Amino acid sequence: MAGLLGSPKKVAPKYFYDAEGSVLFERIVDLPEYYPGRAEFAILADHGVEIADLIGPGAVLVEFGSGSSSKVRLLLKHLQDLVAYVPVDISGEFLSEIAARLRQDLPRLEVQPVAADFTKPFAMPAGLARKRKAGFFPGSTIGNFDPDEAQAFLRNVRGQLGRGATFIVGVDLVKEPHILDAAYNDSEGVTAAFNLNLLARANRELDADFDVQAFEHRAFFNSSKSRIEMHLVSRKRQIARIAEHRIEFAAGETIHTESSYKYTRESFAELARKAGWRRTAVWTDADQRFSVQALQRDD
Repeated sequence: MAGLLGSPKKVAPKYFYDAEGSVLFERIVDLPEYYPGRAEFAILADHGVEIADLIGPGAVLVEFGSGSSSKVRLLLKHLQDLVAYVPVDISGEFLSEIAARLRQDLPRLEVQPVAADFTKPFAMPAGLARKRKAGFFPGSTIGNFDPDEAQAFLRNVRGQLGRGATFIVGVDLVKEPHILDAAYNDSEGVTAAFNLNLLARANRELDADFDVQAFEHRAFFNSSKSRIEMHLVSRKRQIARIAEHRIEFAAGETIHTESSYKYTRESFAELARKAGWRRTAVWTDADQRFSVQALQRDD
């Protein structure tokens, strides 16, 4: 409500991810225009052994915002002596389904899911708090934070994982605007449905009365801030209600639902350094569009 009643209006992207939103995002990853998913899969497939070597034996692997856990499977096959895998996700129902599948497919792997907002400190499962930990944060989700928020998140993860931790992060790189535009405005309209589901979710869970058809998806590259912005645009002047709150919209007014910052190698290394991490390795896809970066806690 603070975001919707503010000016300009905004809602944090973590609220995309109910069960329906999680399913829609998995469809986005497979879209032909959406290069990050394919690029990151290629990097993890090509360099999984190197990444696993950096994580080392006897670790607890914590994935922040695990989603379908599809990418981590490329690492798990090289981490035979993992103590446990801890997927953390805000969508508890979806998380439970994914954890059950992993236990079925990898019966020797200890899977201990945590339903939590990974942007804040959370309790580790019993018996794992004192174990050495490594973190995994794929999908360029780090770009959804404003730089100050990203730095705060990296500091939080540093404390969450503890001394000696390694953190493997997916980082989208700066590239031509037309490639970015196509990735966030796909021809099938899946990204639009993902964005609009935020309003449908409010209707389902908060007894709101948003007219979803009276809004449209808009995404564009803001070059001055090196970020993609996603908005929901009001097609007309209207009023929506959530409980006792009235939310007024002018025609053309937007709700800013997501930013996706794009980094250079140098700018991300500097961001990590300010948060107490030292970068130790970078891997990119063949087209230099995406990177997976290894950070070591700087003690």
